Amino acid sequence: MTSHLTDRHGRTKRKLRISLTDRCNFRCTYCMPEHPDWLPRSSLLERDEIVRLAGLFVDEGITQIRLTGGEPLLRRDLLECVEAIDALRARGLQRLSMTTNASRIAPKARQLVEAGIDDFNVSLDAVDPDTFRALTRREIEPVLDGIDALAAAGANVKLNAVVIRGSNEKDVVPLLEWAMARRLPLRFIEYMPLDAPGHWQRTAVVTEQEILDAIGATHRVQTQERGHDPATPYLIDGEYPLGIISTVSNPFCSTCDRLRITATGELYTCLFSPVGMPLGTRMREGVDDEALLTQLRRAVWLKDAGYASHPGPVERPLTMHAMGG
Repeated sequence: MTSHLTDRHGRTKRKLRISLTDRCNFRCTYCMPEHPDWLPRSSLLERDEIVRLAGLFVDEGITQIRLTGGEPLLRRDLLECVEAIDALRARGLQRLSMTTNASRIAPKARQLVEAGIDDFNVSLDAVDPDTFRALTRREIEPVLDGIDALAAAGANVKLNAVVIRGSNEKDVVPLLEWAMARRLPLRFIEYMPLDAPGHWQRTAVVTEQEILDAIGATHRVQTQERGHDPATPYLIDGEYPLGIISTVSNPFCSTCDRLRITATGELYTCLFSPVGMPLGTRMREGVDDEALLTQLRRAVWLKDAGYASHPGPVERPLTMHAMGG
């Protein structure tokens, strides 16, 4: 399937992330303000609006969709949303994924797999309960139960861990070894300037090289060829796949193939874009599909070079939990 979504820098888009809600039951320090202001529920996209937008992107060549939040499990019609988006496979969708904190997923794990989710990314920044609690202000046990439930349901699971100096850099190797023992792929993520305004500090970033140095002290690390995925792949001890997303120290912008839609239907062509294209608002104003396509094509074409060209915090009221990582 040919994608018609190419930007002025020659990058073709094949992945779309859709935020189902800005609400989250966790309070991760790197993601949201301590006292977040939730969007009015009436402003969030309805299920049919989500599917309509998703269908337009699939028709334009998007082959992979990832459902995010906030926390997707807080969406009351989550299963119905998954089933409706899964039906877009008939129009060219090839993969449907979800990012979750997994704390509420255990009762619905098998249903979500049966509804069409191909793989899950679970946020797990530490396996030490105290460190986890300090970072998320929540307990770790429900998350571990959720991971076990996904495994029991036959789901493909990958772990994501944001590494922050002074918070969990000492947990890099213990988390790696925990994931290795369970054969769960893991990606470490450099702390990005996307939280509450004024909170992020460059000195808190644990770089890709520092992460590798910590791992290399006790494990053999081999670099693998990097593709379009944002994570640089490594092989640990000759068999375990590890990824590191190094947005700050080694940006992947030149190969970026993804787009984002917020829970209100704003299209952000880059995680660090200062403004979005209000496709949801246009849709509610009665704009037809052809006009929406014209707007989204233009927004994609004008996509900026990315963080690599404008490093540092992005100035906008929208924080990470509302953007939909």
